Amino acid sequence: SLTEKKISSAADCIHAMVEGSELKKVRPNSRVYQRYFLLDTGLQALCWEPSKKESDKARISLDSVKEVRTGRNTETFRCSGVYEQISEDCAFSIIYGELYDSLDLVAHSAEVANIWVTGLRYLVQYGQQALDMLAHSQDSLRVGWLEHMFSCAEEAERLEEEDQGLRLLSAVRLIQGVNPGVSSTKLEQRFRELQRARERSTGGVSRADFIQVFHDFCTRPEIYFLLVQFSSNKEYLDTKDLCRFLEAEQGMAHVTEDTALKLIQAHEPSAQGRQQAFLSLDGFSSYLTSPECHLFDRDHKLVCQDMSQPLSHYFISASHNTYLIEDQYRGPSDLSGYIRALRMGCRCVEVDVWDGDGDEPLVCAGHTLSPPLVFHCVLEAIGRFAFVSSDYPLILCLENHCSLRQQKVMVGHLLRILGDKLYRDEPKEGDMYLPSPQALKHRILLKGKKLGLGVAEEGEVSEEDEGADMVAKMKVTNNGEKEKFRLLKELSDLVTLCSSVHFVDFQTSSRTQKPWEMCSLHEALALRLAGENPGDFVNHNKHYLTRVYPSPMRVDSSNMNPLDLWKCGCQLVAMNFQTAGLMMDLVAAWFRQNGNCGYVLRPEIMRQEVSYFSADTRDSVPGVSPQLLHIKVISGQNLPKPKGSGAKGDVVDPYVYVEVHGIPADCTERRTRTVTHNGDNPIFDESFDFQINLPELAMVRFVVLDDHFIGDEFIGQYTIPLECLLPGYRHVPLQSLTGEELPHACLFVHVALTNRRGGGKPHKRGLSVRKARKGREYTALRDLGLRPVDEAFKMAAPLLREATDLRENMQNSIGLFRELCGVSAVASLMQCVLALSSTVSGPDGAPLLLFDLRDQYPTLEALGPLPDILRRLVTTYELVTDPCVAAMEFHEGLQSMATREGLKGRKVNRALESFSWNITILKGQADLLKHAKAEVQENMKQIHDAARTGNLCKQSPGTRRVQVQSRASPDQRRAQDQIRAQDQTRASPDHRRGHHGARGTST
Repeated sequence: SLTEKKISSAADCIHAMVEGSELKKVRPNSRVYQRYFLLDTGLQALCWEPSKKESDKARISLDSVKEVRTGRNTETFRCSGVYEQISEDCAFSIIYGELYDSLDLVAHSAEVANIWVTGLRYLVQYGQQALDMLAHSQDSLRVGWLEHMFSCAEEAERLEEEDQGLRLLSAVRLIQGVNPGVSSTKLEQRFRELQRARERSTGGVSRADFIQVFHDFCTRPEIYFLLVQFSSNKEYLDTKDLCRFLEAEQGMAHVTEDTALKLIQAHEPSAQGRQQAFLSLDGFSSYLTSPECHLFDRDHKLVCQDMSQPLSHYFISASHNTYLIEDQYRGPSDLSGYIRALRMGCRCVEVDVWDGDGDEPLVCAGHTLSPPLVFHCVLEAIGRFAFVSSDYPLILCLENHCSLRQQKVMVGHLLRILGDKLYRDEPKEGDMYLPSPQALKHRILLKGKKLGLGVAEEGEVSEEDEGADMVAKMKVTNNGEKEKFRLLKELSDLVTLCSSVHFVDFQTSSRTQKPWEMCSLHEALALRLAGENPGDFVNHNKHYLTRVYPSPMRVDSSNMNPLDLWKCGCQLVAMNFQTAGLMMDLVAAWFRQNGNCGYVLRPEIMRQEVSYFSADTRDSVPGVSPQLLHIKVISGQNLPKPKGSGAKGDVVDPYVYVEVHGIPADCTERRTRTVTHNGDNPIFDESFDFQINLPELAMVRFVVLDDHFIGDEFIGQYTIPLECLLPGYRHVPLQSLTGEELPHACLFVHVALTNRRGGGKPHKRGLSVRKARKGREYTALRDLGLRPVDEAFKMAAPLLREATDLRENMQNSIGLFRELCGVSAVASLMQCVLALSSTVSGPDGAPLLLFDLRDQYPTLEALGPLPDILRRLVTTYELVTDPCVAAMEFHEGLQSMATREGLKGRKVNRALESFSWNITILKGQADLLKHAKAEVQENMKQIHDAARTGNLCKQSPGTRRVQVQSRASPDQRRAQDQIRAQDQTRASPDHRRGHHGARGTST
């Protein structure tokens, strides 16, 4: 409505604060009081009422404010009994006075909190002159640009002198050129409302009306609040501000001022802004909505994984009954099913072939009412589109039900149409693995039954009939065996790397199955095996391909959950591509991570020859570092009315589900509140934390629904593998139910990933390192019952515990440092140091803390050197890898050693499993330390870069060391004391470099 005012400047914030608002005041005793807060008219103090204090005490002078801190990042919040009930996005604190006291407040919405934080920071920096300064600079870049745009359009129209202004349709098109998602109907309505309010029912759109409507429809307050966080309380970003934003938030490396200048030239709409190298609110909005700020990492749009591994080491996009385009029983068949699947990157299609009239084989689902396709037409479509979307091998699953006569015709069609694309080289007997996708580029592999050696022209094989499962589970003979059928040797010879064999059990497969033989399992059997023998299933799939097809009960062509089988390592999970929904969203997103080529490398723990992984784990995975995923859903844009919905007219009441899909331990979902009557730019401002235990197999799905009392309706979704997520502030393009992108509809989110465990909860103070280590859980190594091997593993156990301690202590230290800096649990070290740079200056403006960057490990000059823990971490990596390498030497002779020690049957299997468990733990810990080493190096780089950016860099050896203890806040003093206690507990006298006194603490 006309009364709504969108916040787009600090002046708007200050005016709102003068009017005041209700905020909740949190006290150290966890009590919460509702108070009315406002700025006095002289802009000198913050006041609140009602209060038991005298009026002159229920106020804070703005001159005494040291810092305005966002989130629940003070001791009062962290120790409060209501911490979990307070939204991170609605909380903020005012640090004031010589003792750094804190006033901790909670607003009823994130937008109100942003208004107070922005206004207070501006007033603290500029004082009473703030409004005068704003009056001269407010929106000057935007107004100048809009006036120029309006004048050019007005001149182009050459209206009559009495009709000053723009035609209504021209004004609408001009605004839609900047914001194409805005409704032309709503724009016209707003222009007419303004004309009626100003008693101008005729004539063109005036300059003032044009600027007003543009402001109303093209201003996004959430982006304005983001801009002022990095602009040092200016109404624009300069090159230094932009560099800081790109490095600290967007995770960009090697950012220079030239990078920022290029970005400004590309996105800043005003000529004045481009000349002065300023990025205005509109330029910043343009950048954040550009492809550069898409949530999906563009590196993954091309093939980016190692494609030289054996075929069994990849998940492969597979289709079931590809010729069907509706249900399984009476739905039509069409060549478009093959074309669509192949265009989507599918690398395994199914062809059910039956005898047809006139010696022409047909493709159809047996024992159903689905009409058939001609076999050679299907092959022609496959031959034409096989490598349109991917260069990597295509597996053609041939379900053969033909007579020998028509099998002869099939062979002729296959050789004539597919020709040299057919892979016909026989595997070598000694091969342990299949060839790689790289070695099989542009080749078609035939999957089917194969005759044994020595057969002349034809032979008998057991029938593999998925189509018959729709009527009967399986055709069997009287003695319980599968029905046999005659197979032509010429057709058998075309099957080389994908020979179909019957699955008996895992033990039989490990003894008799060849790498080029593969089993097809129906869904129920595969899920039963996944539940009863998850570890064996994973190990089986390290060497052999496994294809899983849907249950015959899915007559409606519904889909199984592919993750239920992917978590066991099953490479080919056949999906009904014609059925849209959650399951196909997961498949489409999963294979998008490797250039949509139809192949995705499986997690390393599923590929290693010696490793232990159970698919049904509901806790952290041994040897894999869990990650904390932080997602803030900020807003939505241009959310359409649900398709087919007419009950509520044009009204949309959206809310968002954030779902995590992966192993059982990772599967969860969270939802935002509902925003009523707003599909144009609903503000959600809600944050969620998720612990991801197996990141390589995790996906994130955003689902937007319309809240309705009859039944919530689907608006749009977007699914993305965790590996493809980019950090920082990103836009998420929404897709329809069938996977098409919804025009201009998106979500605006903030994403952060850390290696810290847990759900983003605060670090508990008061625990010494000894107590923390006593309560720390160490992953135990298992006894095999083989003395030489067990003794080798026991040698590794103390180093394993030390490695765990070093890594955990490093992460705990960083967590404490985050708290000391007053930033969130997902902040990087760069963000910590940048936060310090704005809060540690003395009365004269000089910084109280300086970093000495001359050493590889920077020291914080006022507080002393870093502890030895970071240096020791790097060298311990080699100490842990040595016993791991030594233990691996036992693996080759493990079976014979077990026999000599008298172990038989299940005891041998248990010993082998325990060995795999121990190797997984040791190798995983070595990998974690390797990652920790890289993390240390990245942390040091962040401290270097941030210290320079924040002007906290020591300039010369003669720089004065400043005593900061008297200026430290209670939070900082407690954190310093705890870090000192940890250092003294953790470090032995031999390793300690010096006494940590009042000035000695570390980052």
